Amino acid sequence: MKTTETPALPPAESGAPVGKADVPSAGRPGRKKEGHVLNAFSHGFLILWAVMVVMPLLWAVMTSFKDDRSIFSSPWALPDKLHFDNWSRAWTQANMSDYFLNTVLVVGGSLIGTLVLGSMAAYVLARFDFPGNRFIYYLFIGGMSFPIMLALVPLFYVVNNMGLLNTIHGLILVYIAYSLPFTVFFLTAFFRTLPTSVAEAAFVDGASHSRTFFQIMLPMAKPGLISVGIFNFLGQWNQYMLPTVLNTDPDKRVLTQGLVQLAASQGYKGDWSGLFAGLVMAMLPVLAAYIVFQRQVVQGLTAGALK
Repeated sequence: MKTTETPALPPAESGAPVGKADVPSAGRPGRKKEGHVLNAFSHGFLILWAVMVVMPLLWAVMTSFKDDRSIFSSPWALPDKLHFDNWSRAWTQANMSDYFLNTVLVVGGSLIGTLVLGSMAAYVLARFDFPGNRFIYYLFIGGMSFPIMLALVPLFYVVNNMGLLNTIHGLILVYIAYSLPFTVFFLTAFFRTLPTSVAEAAFVDGASHSRTFFQIMLPMAKPGLISVGIFNFLGQWNQYMLPTVLNTDPDKRVLTQGLVQLAASQGYKGDWSGLFAGLVMAMLPVLAAYIVFQRQVVQGLTAGALK
């Protein structure tokens, strides 16, 4: 019966131990080939996904510079010339300027309030042990799973009884309440990853809890704040259901309401070029915010794992 001879190991230098790298491995070429195939598949899938996401955006931008006849006759062709009057017409005649200003006020105020209140609540839940800590934390988590559609009718009557219906500040308060559960959930996990030695050193030096939070812990949580701020900005900027129910005043409409009104009021005789121009106007701030802060978003999402 034959036995397979094991190839002799190379002689080690005097006093040098033989490591795993010195032992020949028969499985490595196959693993490397399998890794190349997996990388090629993942890269191909990412390229396909990027095309599926980018192509509609580029098509909307291209269509916003066409006239109505070209949109229907040659939807995939480049515009014969750039019709900048579509943008000016959407900005002035379709009142997109007023809708844009209302959206900036609502989203800006609600974003600041959400980050301030959410970071304070998350810091307390993450750093202090007190009776009811876990109960309050799970209440916030439960708020994430509660469908907003079930609360629209009682929310309408509550806002109406408080005299906040059809007001900018009333919509800001509702947006803050809507965004707080996810903000507290995200920042609580982030504050738990921050080192406690810095806060303890501040307490030893005589700093109060509020000063320690605002001057030490909050700047350390900047990546997490930027990440959750971007997510809240996207959700609040594209919000349509809440302003439709709570904001019926035509002078206080936000962008999503204005776009729907622009499409519905024209009917089949619509100003399609102006509608696409308004759509791109509403889309550009979201893309700009993500492009500017994309590195901070990734840092905030991976900070807990890295620490």
